[in-house]
Amino acid sequence: MHRNRFAVFGQPVAHSRSPAIHAAFAAQCGIALDYVRIEASPEDFAVAVERFAREGGRGANVTLPHKPAAAALCTTRSERAARADAVNTLVRVDDAAGGAPRWHGDNTDGIGLVRDLRERHGLRLDGARVLLIGAGGAAAGVAPALLDAGIAVLAIRNRSSARGDALAARLNDARVRALAWDDADDAVFDVVINSTSAARSDTAIDWPFLHAGADGWTAVDLGYGRDAAMFLETARARGAAACIDGLGMLVEQAAESFRLWHGVMPDTAPVYDVLRRELPAP
Repeated sequence: MHRNRFAVFGQPVAHSRSPAIHAAFAAQCGIALDYVRIEASPEDFAVAVERFAREGGRGANVTLPHKPAAAALCTTRSERAARADAVNTLVRVDDAAGGAPRWHGDNTDGIGLVRDLRERHGLRLDGARVLLIGAGGAAAGVAPALLDAGIAVLAIRNRSSARGDALAARLNDARVRALAWDDADDAVFDVVINSTSAARSDTAIDWPFLHAGADGWTAVDLGYGRDAAMFLETARARGAAACIDGLGMLVEQAAESFRLWHGVMPDTAPVYDVLRRELPAP
């Protein structure tokens, strides 16, 4: 029996939960597929994707550090991928004339985050004041969806002011402003989102602005499990009323990728519940 071939590309990628998530979605929907992890360095990424396509690959997820490079490989991109200038989902587009495989690129990170925050955690985003920490591919992936969700303010803090300024300029929205990392801005925020990998190590990090939350503010880390622990523990100690890691976002963005590939939306709740038992919230 022919089995659809899918993969997740990254470096590192051995920790990825994507194969288990997509296997669970496929079982729900009665779809047979092969979904594997493919480790590729930045130098080898394009060649690895080409090889995957030649071997019958129909679609792929892309994680760090390849999202900007994936965008460059695509013949076409969705509006949300174009706004992010980063792709986390590749969809095979067959050439009717039998030419070389082509890829359509999408970015499901933002819609995955918004669905998780709204539907799973009941967080109100309409009118919210949001601080986004970081200005890399992860931040660029979620920022457009946050703006589309109706937030009132999106402030961006990044250690490199130039990168923060560049992301704010690319978003081209009056609600967006870039702040210096150590700027003594007195603004308060309803939601503070960490998109950086800086908290993934054991080295203590100072977030001098984390005291600036409004009453009842919510802290969000796009990492999950242990990777989110340092930031969320710091946020909790500094008055965050709620702390949310990125596990729900991971499942929701995967579901959107699955929908793009197979034309059906899976039920994310049971998949999230299984993973949550394996990875307790930090």
